[in-house]
Amino acid sequence: MRSLDRRAGAAAATTLALAWLLTTASSVLAASPSPSALPGGDPRSSGQGPGLVGDPLLAIVVVALIALLSLAAALVYVRATGGPRHP
Repeated sequence: MRSLDRRAGAAAATTLALAWLLTTASSVLAASPSPSALPGGDPRSSGQGPGLVGDPLLAIVVVALIALLSLAAALVYVRATGGPRHP
């Protein structure tokens, strides 16, 4: 019988919290979704328009190094903990 009382109390509290959230919600002002052209073109480049920013080759090398380091760390962990255990 107590679990029924707890469930009823939890349902009432949830309903009350949801009603409070829905009644206190308000609209939020945000930027317009329409595109706007900035004078001078793309702010990330030096006036030549959209293009690659930064060094993409360096980014690829860094990601590959992180992948290799995580693979090496996983292999070291498996070796250090005795490998997979078969029941």
